[in-house]
Amino acid sequence: MNPTEPPAMSPTTPLADAHGRRITYLRLSITDRCNLRCRYCNVRGTFKWLPHEAILRREEILRMCRVLGRLGIRKVRLTGGEPLVRSDVVELVQGLRSIPDIERVSLTTNAVLLEDKAAPLYEAGLRHINISLDTLRPERFQALTGRDAHRRVVRGIRAAVRAGYHPVKVNAVVIRGTNDDEIRDLAALSLELPVQVRFIEFMPVGQDTGWSPDQLLSGEEIRREVERLTGPLAPVPRGRDAGPAAVFRAPGAPGEIGFISAMSRHFCADCNRVRITADGRLRLCLFSDEEIDVREALRGMDSDAALADFFREAVLRKPSGYAEQADPGQAPSCRRAMSAIGG
Repeated sequence: MNPTEPPAMSPTTPLADAHGRRITYLRLSITDRCNLRCRYCNVRGTFKWLPHEAILRREEILRMCRVLGRLGIRKVRLTGGEPLVRSDVVELVQGLRSIPDIERVSLTTNAVLLEDKAAPLYEAGLRHINISLDTLRPERFQALTGRDAHRRVVRGIRAAVRAGYHPVKVNAVVIRGTNDDEIRDLAALSLELPVQVRFIEFMPVGQDTGWSPDQLLSGEEIRREVERLTGPLAPVPRGRDAGPAAVFRAPGAPGEIGFISAMSRHFCADCNRVRITADGRLRLCLFSDEEIDVREALRGMDSDAALADFFREAVLRKPSGYAEQADPGQAPSCRRAMSAIGG
């Protein structure tokens, strides 16, 4: 070998970006379809579904994740759209759980279909589930989501607890003037059930979703409101790959409370994730519109080694982040709706 040439990478050289961050977490959208029309996620009347042939097939997803597992991906989160509307979601979970390198498979759902799917998914090997719920008021739920499905979501949460998922994470996006008057009510779920209620700052993802800086309620403001109910919160020790949530527990509570402050406290420096959309586009940063065509690579490369090289080279383009913007209330560039990105 010519000594001036860089050494060849091993087939298992782990994924790392140009800023020294190891990439261990994949958020994978398995469908763009959704049975809700949440105002900050999917603008009603403007979204066009992808044609069936554009969606990654199950065998393509499993092949891709086997390759990524050998490159250091340890956690795969299934998202949508709404992942439970995909007919083979249980079989897909089974397939992912059979990949030795993938240590954790999780799923984010709106829980409309979860009451019937919680037990089969648990039997397939799923253990970690996030449920999106921004309000406990049925009439407000219908206004925010365009569907009268609040009771089905509540039944889905309870079904997940019964099935044995722990913790069941309940994600609430807080929007000033919309649902910030329910912060304490939502937090109270952690006093009743062994769930982790996570409050998420309203993010400007997608065009025409109505986001404005004055609707942003910071994680610190939300925490102060929660502590009006609970008293001082005690921090929960963070484990390996704990993610961006700061997690706390109220005295004597069976559940936990978390805060994800993506706008007021950037965590770009520790970002270990990438996203793949339902139509097979690799997004290296949620707030960047640069996308790399994975579907074409999957359907055009017979060699797993070539596919591994493709991913290693693609990840080198991951940006350092968006934290350098002066005003955290300014919206980064992100034209795709959240339902099209996959959360």
